[in-house]
Amino acid sequence: MADVSNGGKPGRRDRAEGIKAFLIAAVALKRQDPVAEACRRFAVTRQAVNRHLRWLVASGAFRATGATRGRRYDLVVEKHSREYALGPDLKEDRAWREFVRPLLGSLCKNVLGICQYGLTAMLNNAIEHSEGTKVVVSVKRSVADLEIEVVDDGIGIFRKIRDSLRLEDQQHAVLELSKGRLTTDPEHHTGEGIYFTSRVFDRFGILAGTLNLATSSDQGWLLETGDSVKGTKVGMRISPSSRMTLKEVFDRHASSDHHYRFSVTHVPVSLASIGDENLVSRSQARRLVTRLDLFDVVVLDFRGVKSIGQAFADEVFRVFAREHPRTELRWSDANEEVEQMISRALAARAEEDTKRVDV
Repeated sequence: MADVSNGGKPGRRDRAEGIKAFLIAAVALKRQDPVAEACRRFAVTRQAVNRHLRWLVASGAFRATGATRGRRYDLVVEKHSREYALGPDLKEDRAWREFVRPLLGSLCKNVLGICQYGLTAMLNNAIEHSEGTKVVVSVKRSVADLEIEVVDDGIGIFRKIRDSLRLEDQQHAVLELSKGRLTTDPEHHTGEGIYFTSRVFDRFGILAGTLNLATSSDQGWLLETGDSVKGTKVGMRISPSSRMTLKEVFDRHASSDHHYRFSVTHVPVSLASIGDENLVSRSQARRLVTRLDLFDVVVLDFRGVKSIGQAFADEVFRVFAREHPRTELRWSDANEEVEQMISRALAARAEEDTKRVDV
């Protein structure tokens, strides 16, 4: 909260913290002259900015190299890793308590909660589903960024899902994973860990087999293919100053009834396509809507989708909607062309409903 002792203007301490935060972001982005940018942004002298830079160097946040005029600043990044043998004796909370938590120091309570949730959920997946022999937990931390990785040497998560659920291919497994409430062991797991972990971190990624699935709060979902790798690598990144909370994300996906269950899902429609194919067929639409009847509300995210075909839209917004009236379909980030196809399917459904009433 700003210091209002001087008529509501930001106080000196708030200004100093603002300059430091700006310098941290600028150095993290490797801006050419962060000092000059800070001077312009805050209308202060280079001498004033340099005082904050010296403080950041002395505190261990920055590393300075070079002479005065050509001095460069880089973030100090700490890296730590620990390997664990996979087996029934390994408990996910042990890795958090004895290894990761001590490395995070006095981070804000909300960030610590997110890190604990993400690490224990991903490590539990490796312990119970990877079929591997070892897992490596890594922490990479700077004043601007915190990254946690969980890497196992198992069969790969997408292959595991494909084989266990008898899906068409591993890309189909990616789509199902993005919907939430997916598990290969329903008696012991709810299938919520990856869904919520991917949404509380700033950036989240899974690399397994030939597929690299990544999502971020600003760019949405992206699926790429590459050389095959063994096992599964999960990466989770968050800003140490993030204000996100687990409760905020859980509330966004919870039912309004007193059971507080996971009933609202957000599905990236782009993952229903394979490669550069267009979303035009009913079979693609059926892949998209599989298991969506498990939810009360489904938000279809059309970010990155340039167009959809009439048959695809009809299968989702008329056929599925008619067969599952208890599931409310919503959509977001649809361009004009996609909106037109959705409107056409909705009109066909409305006409169909009218005919039923008349009969």
